[in-house]
Amino acid sequence: MHGEYKVPGGKLVVVDLEVRDGVLCDVRVAGDFFLEPDEALFDINRALEGASADLSAQELAARVDAALPRGTVMFGLTSDAVGVAVRRALANASDWHHYDWQLIHGGPQSPALHMALDEVLTTEVAAGRRPPTLRVWEWASPAVIIGSFQSLRNEVDTEAAARHGMTVVRRISGGGAMFVEPQSTITYSLYVPDSLVQGLSFADSYAYLDDWVLGALGDMGIKAWYQPLNDIATEAGKIAGAAQKRVVSGNGAVLHHVTMAYDIDADKMLDVLRIGREKLSDKGTKSAKKRVDPLRRQTGLPRATVIDRMITSFRTRYGLTEGSVTDEELTRATELAKTKFSSKEWTARVP
Repeated sequence: MHGEYKVPGGKLVVVDLEVRDGVLCDVRVAGDFFLEPDEALFDINRALEGASADLSAQELAARVDAALPRGTVMFGLTSDAVGVAVRRALANASDWHHYDWQLIHGGPQSPALHMALDEVLTTEVAAGRRPPTLRVWEWASPAVIIGSFQSLRNEVDTEAAARHGMTVVRRISGGGAMFVEPQSTITYSLYVPDSLVQGLSFADSYAYLDDWVLGALGDMGIKAWYQPLNDIATEAGKIAGAAQKRVVSGNGAVLHHVTMAYDIDADKMLDVLRIGREKLSDKGTKSAKKRVDPLRRQTGLPRATVIDRMITSFRTRYGLTEGSVTDEELTRATELAKTKFSSKEWTARVP
């Protein structure tokens, strides 16, 4: 069995092993990490040898920690990463490079159609009718997107939203509200097979699926990191938030989408989002401008250039071919946008 795990912001950890009578055998840990003393690698292997194949990643990591000699230094490697790599080997998890990735980056769409496309394309990947896909959104109009479980009245001042010409829609994933203005927002979705995140905890999958973005930001001079559970942050402030939805039909799939602040009208956002006032108060922050630091200021680049560099980074890492939404997918999404995502029943399902 073979498992790989790229530590977010770190190095690749590879584990090869066998399972006999329910325990790990012939365990070999490798990778492009740094480890001192050299012999500590063999201590890690011995710590995993004979371990129950039913142990969690955390329990496997504890065995590694207990076996490491005093003064061991790991760079680009953690005991938790070793545990995750073992679990991915046992789950026969796939890797990014196992797939032919497709890019969808079309023209502006309505907020409701974006919500519907996320549902349809995730289902298509789960059914095996669509390859894993990166979709970069373009917005036709400003919007507030609330999470699947959020209270509409608690999150949004609907009168203020209407005054600013903003459509309010509800997405299928959890998480918090998104404040969207077309030229101030960068949004993308990943539609991936469930096998890509096998062996990862729900929390770990967030950082794993966005590690490529950290690399892309780094290439633009931004030192960013994942801040659990679902934020991408820099020393200057938050720049993005992620959300996920799991589909269990077919072979299973994961929708992972991210909204990034390219620019922000903080006063308008606080006028529309009720919860924003509480979040800023809870964090002891006096203004949204201090909590969110947009990409426009940090990069000095046009929005289109930032998007192009992100796409290039993904393509360089994993390969990416140009694609599009099929006619059948668009027909289904258009119907869903009308009957579900534009309906009061769905938008106010949590009043």
